[in-house]
This record gives sequence, C-alpha cells and structure tokens, in this order.
Amino acid sequence: MAGKHQHRAQVLDWIFRVGLLFKGIDGLLEIVGGGLFLLFNPDQLDTLARILTQHELSEDPGDLIANFLLHASGSLTVSGSWFLAAYLLLHGIVKVVLVWAVLLDKLWSYPWMIAFLLIFIGYQSYELIVGFSVGLLALTLFDVFIVWLTRREYRIQRRHRQNHGNIDV
Repeated sequence: MAGKHQHRAQVLDWIFRVGLLFKGIDGLLEIVGGGLFLLFNPDQLDTLARILTQHELSEDPGDLIANFLLHASGSLTVSGSWFLAAYLLLHGIVKVVLVWAVLLDKLWSYPWMIAFLLIFIGYQSYELIVGFSVGLLALTLFDVFIVWLTRREYRIQRRHRQNHGNIDV
C-alpha cells in the first residue's frame, strides 16, 4: 500500500512540475505578446495577421483560428492595444516570477501562486458565463488543477520544513 501511495505522490509531483513549466512558458509567451502590442500599432498588427493567415485561408476559408485572428486584429484600437500590452506584460511577468520562485521551493511563493491563479480563475469563469469557449473552459480547469497541486505541494513543503526545523521563506 505504501508503494502505491509513494508512486501516486511521485506522479503528482511530476505533473505539478510539468504544469508549472507550461505556466512558465505561457508567461514568457505573454511577455513576448505584450511586447509586440507595444512595438506595433493596430494597423501593423492587422497587416501581420493577414500575412500570417493568407496561406491557411487560401486552403481553408472557414478556418476558425485564422478567421478569429483576422477579426480580432481588424477590430483592434490603439487603446485596446495598450490594454492588451499592459495585461499580457503584467500577467506574464507575475506568472514567470511565481513559477520560478515555486520551482526554487520558495515557501512564500506558493500562497501567492494560488491567489494569483484564483483571481484569474474567477475572471475566466466570468468570461465563460459571458461567452462560452471550450478552450477557456479547458484553461480554467487546468488552472483549478494547478491550484490543487500547488496547495498540495505547499503543505508538503511546510510539513517537511517543520519536521527539519527549517522554516525559511
């Protein structure tokens, strides 16, 4: 029985680390995206979207992603572009810093990661009510799972440090 429990714990630890890496990569991509919104004006982004989707739409005019990208880039305003840049940069930087700190087992970072994710789960839940999206639902469920894993890992780290007299944060 103990072997089964230990194997389950190892699998959950591995899933937690991989999930954190995905969150970190996502944060880096958000930083890059935010930078692009700062560097290029909406007209330039629309032109870039048209260039990037031209080949795909010539093969499949009904491609959902390409059409969504074109619609989004075509309706982007300067103020909307600045908002997206700020949102993506802030979200990405916070995510990268917290993922990095959790991977380094900084005890203070676990509650911050949980709080950060819960705020975005709340926002994503609101967005799901306003306009349902399978992708957003999947992201929200993934975030809920990461919160659960982070809480689990936080408890393990705290217990380990208490047992070894090491409560450094």
